[in-house]
Amino acid sequence: MASIANRIGRNVIGYSDNDVPTISSSTYLRNIVKNPKHAVVQYVTSLFPIFGWILRYNAGWLTGDLIAGITVGMVVVPQSMSYAQIATLAPQYGLYSSFVGVLIYCFFATSKDVSIGPVAVMSLTVSQIIAAIESKHPNQWDGPQIATTLAFICGFTVLGIGLLRIGWLVEFIPAPAISGFMTGSAINIVAGQIPGLMGITGFNTRAATYHVIINTLKGLPHTTLDAAWGLPGLLALYAIRIGCTKLQKRFPQRSRTLFFVTVARNAFVILTLTIAAWLYCRHRKSASGAYPIKILQTVPRGFRDVGPPLIDSSLVNALVPHLPIATIILLLEHIAIAKSFGRINGYKINPNQELIAIGVANTIGSIFHAYPATGSFSRSALKSKSGVRTPASGIMTAVVVVVALYGLTPAFFWIPTAGLSAVIIHAVADLVASPAQVYSYWRISPLEFVIWLAAVLVTVFSTIENGIYTSICASIALLLLRVAHPRGYFLGKVTLSNPQNTGESREVFVPLLPDGVTNPHTKVESPAPGIIIYHFQESFLYPNCSMANSAIVDYVRENMRRGIDISTIKNSDRAWNDPGPRGSSEAAQAVNNAKPDLHAIVLDFSGVSQIDTTAVQALIDARSDVQRWTDHPVEFHFASILSPWIRRALVAGGFGISALHGIPTEVAPVVPYRGDGRDRSTWPDEPSQSKIDIEAHESSGPRDQCATGPFLATATPFFHFDLTSAVRAAEINLPVKPALWRETLAKDLEP
Repeated sequence: MASIANRIGRNVIGYSDNDVPTISSSTYLRNIVKNPKHAVVQYVTSLFPIFGWILRYNAGWLTGDLIAGITVGMVVVPQSMSYAQIATLAPQYGLYSSFVGVLIYCFFATSKDVSIGPVAVMSLTVSQIIAAIESKHPNQWDGPQIATTLAFICGFTVLGIGLLRIGWLVEFIPAPAISGFMTGSAINIVAGQIPGLMGITGFNTRAATYHVIINTLKGLPHTTLDAAWGLPGLLALYAIRIGCTKLQKRFPQRSRTLFFVTVARNAFVILTLTIAAWLYCRHRKSASGAYPIKILQTVPRGFRDVGPPLIDSSLVNALVPHLPIATIILLLEHIAIAKSFGRINGYKINPNQELIAIGVANTIGSIFHAYPATGSFSRSALKSKSGVRTPASGIMTAVVVVVALYGLTPAFFWIPTAGLSAVIIHAVADLVASPAQVYSYWRISPLEFVIWLAAVLVTVFSTIENGIYTSICASIALLLLRVAHPRGYFLGKVTLSNPQNTGESREVFVPLLPDGVTNPHTKVESPAPGIIIYHFQESFLYPNCSMANSAIVDYVRENMRRGIDISTIKNSDRAWNDPGPRGSSEAAQAVNNAKPDLHAIVLDFSGVSQIDTTAVQALIDARSDVQRWTDHPVEFHFASILSPWIRRALVAGGFGISALHGIPTEVAPVVPYRGDGRDRSTWPDEPSQSKIDIEAHESSGPRDQCATGPFLATATPFFHFDLTSAVRAAEINLPVKPALWRETLAKDLEP
């Protein structure tokens, strides 16, 4: 055993005098903090992933980055102005957010595909926050100041989460919950843009989705001339995409050209609608200065009022109730997109570093009066399909946005707002989960499908904020339910023959009751009488340990012989919580005698990765209850303990070791006893036959061997390498040997 210790490192695992393996806490901690300088240097350098690839940049990468950057730039310009319209901001604020997002992200990114900028869901949230602040504090702050302050605070918050390396909190929200509120938000946005597409006015398009849909249907007779630009624009967007997709399948050799035609559809449609609006509206300005259709009109050239953001403490206090929802959207949408494209393209992102990237982008964006920006699914997909090679493509996209800000703003004057609504509807509709995706949620986990459906319905019939909170709370509740109600199985044996018919066979352990996985016609053989095998499928922790304790103890009381003769117990001597047998005591004792006498409980810990003090106490309680029932010591065998920390915890609870005296009844008493804390009620003072059997087991039982000696410590004979060896060790000291029991059972079954 010492040679094994030397091989795996004595600085972590040490052995006491009696060869019981333990983990040295102080040594373990010293190993973690032994070189803080190296850890600090590694932490600082990890903040700038660009240094890991920029020195290896080559001309082959440059071509792909230029094409992807320009392609995304052609899309982000009309999209960002459209999303600013959702946020109830002037179009230039969308361009500001696009420029800062794509430029800053490339210095901190661990994903080559993600494109940061204005997105539909965040824009909708910003509009709702602006409306809420303006309703409570009218004429105190304007929309741009509220949006910029929100970007600064959310960016700083997300940056702090990334720097503290607690981005793992995002993992508590599963994919169906994210898909649910994204689908509900997409429906919300589409419903809110249809009135703009049709030129319908006279009601609040930021109300609950079902109200907007009802009011839109009522307003259809009042459709205006804007629909002549909006509907053809929307149809053209879908026609170009569908047509190019079919042509790509028919003419695969033209696939690359058709792809870029598809990419340019937003710019082409907006350009066409803008020319048409200019031709129609230029000579039709009314005396009041209005045009026949709604157009963007003046878009300021370049960056206006660049400088430190004006952060009003009163505004910050007013924003506090709205910060969680905005921060959650920044986190979830970006991390979900980054992970998705990392998985598709075969690289791994760093969630904490991604949070730092969007935190810095939004914090610096407030200097340019940008509003909150995060990862965009549509632009990231476009960037990936365009052949992007590195995050440097964002620099080219930023150049395109700057050119648009300084050179194209006169042309932006004539862009019809109905055309921007068409662009929004076309882009956002892709966020709605497909029927196949929803059906997969149902097949994999019906409860998660319910969470998805609840998120969609709450978002549609209430607000996006309530939809997100509903999905998050439901997901956490489901997680706690699964942790608190773990699955565990009592196991039996099945003998499998070799498929090559070599005459060899092996025993495997499966649930005694049908589990829907194994063949229902397979005959599962119960363990030898007096042995119970239980398999844990979850970590054994304080939320679920009482359930496992109850399962084991209840099984013993129902299926194993009680050690005390029931017929000899007087009612006056019976405990208050012992109702006694039904009917005569003699009949009950006869039924009790027919049950096997419990000898050993084998616990399969192969699925247990963590254990805590409360769980160890639950095991001690189970041991006390079982031995109180059997009225004699019961062996507890443990199989497949993969963690030395679990082994250390079990040894501290008196498990695995050979001593029968001095086993603790509590490892962490809430109310300390006045005594030695030892359970003497179930142990005889003189050496019992069970003790002799256990000592014989220690000396002669089969131990897992390797070339250098015992595989596990000899002083812990009840810890076993696998379940098979644990069951065989438990069968050693059975009063009736398994072989004899099987022969007797076979004779009893003979006709």
